[in-house]
Amino acid sequence: MPQEAAKHPLVDLVRQSPPFDVDHVPDDAWMKDKVVLITGGASGFGAGFLKRWAAAGAVIIAADINVKNGDQLVQEVKKATGNPNLYFLHCDVTDWQSQVNLFREAAKLSPHGGIDTVVANAGISQGKRPFEEPIDLDRAHPPPPDTAVLDVNLTGVVYTTYLALWYLPRNPGSSPASPDSRPSETHRDRHLMLMASVAGLMPIPAAPLYGASKHGVIGLYRTLRSSSFMHGVRVSMLCPYFIDTPMADTSVRVAMAGGTLGEVGDVVEAATRFAADPRVVGRAVVVGPKLKVKQDEAGDWRLVEGEDQDAEQRAIWEIYPHDFESSDVFQRRLVSLMNRVTEIRGWTGWAQDMVAAILYGLRSWWR
Repeated sequence: MPQEAAKHPLVDLVRQSPPFDVDHVPDDAWMKDKVVLITGGASGFGAGFLKRWAAAGAVIIAADINVKNGDQLVQEVKKATGNPNLYFLHCDVTDWQSQVNLFREAAKLSPHGGIDTVVANAGISQGKRPFEEPIDLDRAHPPPPDTAVLDVNLTGVVYTTYLALWYLPRNPGSSPASPDSRPSETHRDRHLMLMASVAGLMPIPAAPLYGASKHGVIGLYRTLRSSSFMHGVRVSMLCPYFIDTPMADTSVRVAMAGGTLGEVGDVVEAATRFAADPRVVGRAVVVGPKLKVKQDEAGDWRLVEGEDQDAEQRAIWEIYPHDFESSDVFQRRLVSLMNRVTEIRGWTGWAQDMVAAILYGLRSWWR
């Protein structure tokens, strides 16, 4: 169960759930018969989600640009789990019509005609040319920078999100997301899971466009979760650290030498805690390597070396837990001041502004 926390009225307004309980064990059984659409589903995290949720009985539509890997993966997981409701569809997330076709086909494949969870997972680590090494700009017609990373990691996620915000609220039998929902009584879902990265939280040398793309995804998440009360979709986000996947190429492994990589299984575990619990609304976590840690009296986590009975292994850490309670103090103060201005001006000020707005529109039309 999510932990209890003191609430600010804004928390109730945006229907945000209490801080995420990283020790909560998800009930995979809740995923049975849920219809899940995963972009980037042919390898890495997407393949991990597919395997875990297929074993729980979910209906899964995995999409990827790599048809060979995707088809092979789905067939292997079908055989391993005995779950026949697994599908692979080709999709280029940078192509709007390709994503439109994906969602339409996913809804057709759904036994009940709707989608419960959308995972915007497709991503790449870098383009063909380093951004910080411009070339041929002295030519008459210099080539533009390679923005493939932005196209896939940000524009592609925006496309997926835009479509999800259409399909999820129209999921037959679903209700608006709420932290007060009861899993035993909630049979359909409206869940959007965004895949960001620690590169959206801190600078990663030599990866400016990758960092920019992931900062963009985090901005998308933080804004969308504040409007859940409008669209009724619960939004969650995962920010993996450097994880042992194909995206961690030789250069990453060399840079991480002496450190440690996280495991795909921990990312899948975190994702399942979001996907299998409809009460988790507007929460995000970082997933890294398992660390042996202990919390001190000040509440800070310390790395533990050697034996300590009070230490624990932890790979999942919540981020942005109190956006609407403390970090938005400036925003609340500003809004309060603006509201006070409105109160002082009263109905006279409102009438003056309405007349001015109408005259502005008429002048624009007349021109």
